Amino acid sequence: MDPNRIADADALTLARCIRGGEVGAVEAFDAVAARIAQRNPALNAVVRFDAERGRAEARQAQQRLDDGDPAPLLGVPFTVKDNLWVEGQVVSQGSRRFERFVAPQDAFAVQRLRRAGAVFAGITNCSEFACKGVTTNKIFGVTRNPYGLHLTPGGSSGGAAAAVAAGLAPIALCTDGGGSTRRPAAHAGVVGMKPSAGLVPHPTGFAEPLFGNAVIGQMARRVADVVAMLDAIAVPSLADPQGLPVALWNGADADPARLPAGLRIAFSPRLGLDVPVDDEVAASVEAAVARLERAGHRVVRADPPWPAGFDHGFPMVLQHAGLAALHGDALRRAEWEPDPDIAQQIEAGLRLSGADVAAALFARDALYACFTRFFAQHDLLLTPTTPCTAWPWSQPGPSTIGGQAAGPRGHAVFTPQANHCFLPACTVPVGLDSAGLPVGLQIVGPRFSDARVLALAARIEASCPHDFSRPVQPVAATV
Repeated sequence: MDPNRIADADALTLARCIRGGEVGAVEAFDAVAARIAQRNPALNAVVRFDAERGRAEARQAQQRLDDGDPAPLLGVPFTVKDNLWVEGQVVSQGSRRFERFVAPQDAFAVQRLRRAGAVFAGITNCSEFACKGVTTNKIFGVTRNPYGLHLTPGGSSGGAAAAVAAGLAPIALCTDGGGSTRRPAAHAGVVGMKPSAGLVPHPTGFAEPLFGNAVIGQMARRVADVVAMLDAIAVPSLADPQGLPVALWNGADADPARLPAGLRIAFSPRLGLDVPVDDEVAASVEAAVARLERAGHRVVRADPPWPAGFDHGFPMVLQHAGLAALHGDALRRAEWEPDPDIAQQIEAGLRLSGADVAAALFARDALYACFTRFFAQHDLLLTPTTPCTAWPWSQPGPSTIGGQAAGPRGHAVFTPQANHCFLPACTVPVGLDSAGLPVGLQIVGPRFSDARVLALAARIEASCPHDFSRPVQPVAATV
């Protein structure tokens, strides 16, 4: 098979071709390696790549296949974000503080994907400590968006999003602590899944600064590939404090044919917040909702019942406090040169009191109660994933959204709620704006309704007039 066709294939198609003998596992890895060599220099998405190690893993996958191993992802390449451990690899969290850290073992999800036969194909770039909305750091520099090399894919999992969108690997493991999987996926036109807290165990790796809000995310160009990833990694484990004693994931329930006829779908264009949204983003999301309605689904407009005077800024208090606890002493000792924005966040955390952090945790409890009430009346919630499309990588965020001045977190207003309430949320691309940039729609559900969220995502994906399943050739900057 032509190497470009191999590199263009989604994960399940490639797995079927390998199992059917049309493509060898080593041939598949070599096609991805060639694609990385061709497209990654412009993107800077994959920041560590060992062709010989990958080829050796591919040979092992082929041998397993030849020996009759039924593992479902044999030979399928995957990438891993630079804050998840891969045994024997330098994993830095995008920080010079950890630029010589060698992971002593695989993260649980990495281990499970390998058990399913997938082949490690490199480390993808992220912002320092995965705590910034663009993907750039002092070690590797800037990751660019394949839809426009002058643009960011967002952050913090921008390397994963750019890699999947450009066909550097069909699937990617990343993290999501406030939207770090979903927002980059939306900006790069791919599917991004944030599972329910605890569904995918994460007992081994770096401490995260978000007090249990961060989860292992999945990216792919098709919803079915995300389902296949969760089939491999969503297993019970009490080694993780949030892990489950019994299995709650059933990938068969992610089949859109299993969606109930009376599904109660809510659509909130702004999540009930006084925030601007770009007109073209709003129009693309409205069009996707209209397609659902034409397909027979009943969709009602409804916003979450926010408490009066609720402080929506509490998530950053938790992030700043967590960063300060983990890295504050090292910053005071000047042990490394941090990203200036990350240094400011750590310093802000050092100024917080214990009462400040407790108040933020109480606000999280109030938010959880808010969404519990909402999902007593609705089965699923639709919102824009982001209020804007991708912006220039040199800016921490867009200067304006919807014709209004945008604050530093204006691009991130619709994603953190799912993290703080431990809910499943998936972004699926639903269209392109007039500049040819992707727009994402977010589906959120009650905790452990992950399969239903993905079933609706697959239905939305199938109705989209644009085919996002094929990789994008990186587009040179025009400004």
